[in-house]
Amino acid sequence: MKKWIALALAVVMVFAMAACSQSPAPDADAPPTDNGSDATAPATDATPSDKTVITFAAQGDSTPGTQAVLDAFNASQDQYTVEWTQMTNDSGSMRDQLITSFRAGSSDYDVVSLDVVWAGEFAAAGYIEPIDSYMRDAGLSAADFNSGSMASGSQAAKQYTLPFFPDLGLLYFRSDIVSPDDAAKLVAGNYTWDDLLAMAKAYKGQEGAADGIVFQAKQYEGLICNANEFTGSWSDVQGGLTTMKAFTDSDATPADILNYTEAETHASFINGNSVFARNWPYQYGMIKTDGTITTDQVSFAPLPLGGSVGGWLLAINANSANKDGAWALMDFIAGPEGQKVLSTQGGYLPGYNAVLDDPDVIASNEMLGSEGFQNALKTTIARPVSANYSKLSDDLQLAIHKYLSGSADIDSTVSAVNTALTN
Repeated sequence: MKKWIALALAVVMVFAMAACSQSPAPDADAPPTDNGSDATAPATDATPSDKTVITFAAQGDSTPGTQAVLDAFNASQDQYTVEWTQMTNDSGSMRDQLITSFRAGSSDYDVVSLDVVWAGEFAAAGYIEPIDSYMRDAGLSAADFNSGSMASGSQAAKQYTLPFFPDLGLLYFRSDIVSPDDAAKLVAGNYTWDDLLAMAKAYKGQEGAADGIVFQAKQYEGLICNANEFTGSWSDVQGGLTTMKAFTDSDATPADILNYTEAETHASFINGNSVFARNWPYQYGMIKTDGTITTDQVSFAPLPLGGSVGGWLLAINANSANKDGAWALMDFIAGPEGQKVLSTQGGYLPGYNAVLDDPDVIASNEMLGSEGFQNALKTTIARPVSANYSKLSDDLQLAIHKYLSGSADIDSTVSAVNTALTN
């Protein structure tokens, strides 16, 4: 069971790293990558001739989760049956494949899986269908789902996506070092960034932990995820970036923190070299399999202003010839039954909030049994939703990293950031 959980967490790591890096991070346990061509894998052995086929374009899955949820949908249906077109697991290549299909006006795919940062671009281009009326008819609201995932798929006051499976930034801390009183504040989310920096300074050096806190500050997508968190989803750019620089300048962080990605972060924490670490859920699996510390020494907490959401979304192709069937599939996968299947059989985090309290789901993923992790999952925030996210991210990375490295002042940085966000 432990090996299975670690594998599932490693799969989630691949998708999270794809969303917060310039290119997907290689991983030995990652799902196999195809040769770039689509391969249709029926969700059942036979397609009943009296049912309408709904095509689902999604990345491969080395866990049983995706196949299981599609089988469950088919078993529930008298009208529709789903076929899974397996896409490449290379995030950039998958995006290119989808854009090529959408630009051609193709109806080959009815429902598509999207990286969270693609949704704004695809919605602005008219590639995907608004789902507000479908949600209204089904009695659903955005509050039913993971908040960051829903915000990632909202464009021009319209909702375009539902969560496939979320990922999130959160705080890991050494529960064998941090005092019970401080731990209680962290778990409840009852602390500020300034409080965290003070703790990192106070606990640095204990139990061989040379550094107080580590996080991602290199010039790449991970920097945007972290800046998003420090600024509270860009609600306080000056205050957030000033605080972020206080962290990077502090002796509580490594001297080379501006070169830290997820890899340097997890290497530090799982080997006992830091007291706190901002990272993704995959790190817990690495503690179980590769760490010199044990899971008994680790707890989780939400970040002060929320954790950046990663993961994947579901959307309807605007050119689908079967939009009602596409919605039926999307609603099932993102709803309570589908999310329970994905979580219990695939190890994925639920994007439907009520499923977080399901005993079977909690039993299948030990992280979900943690109050701090649950609080983190309930307080996710989206990165900026943009019709040209790649350029926006590049502009933000350049401006913020120059400031953190001391090459730009705060006023010019705030101006550059605000210009990028509003263009």
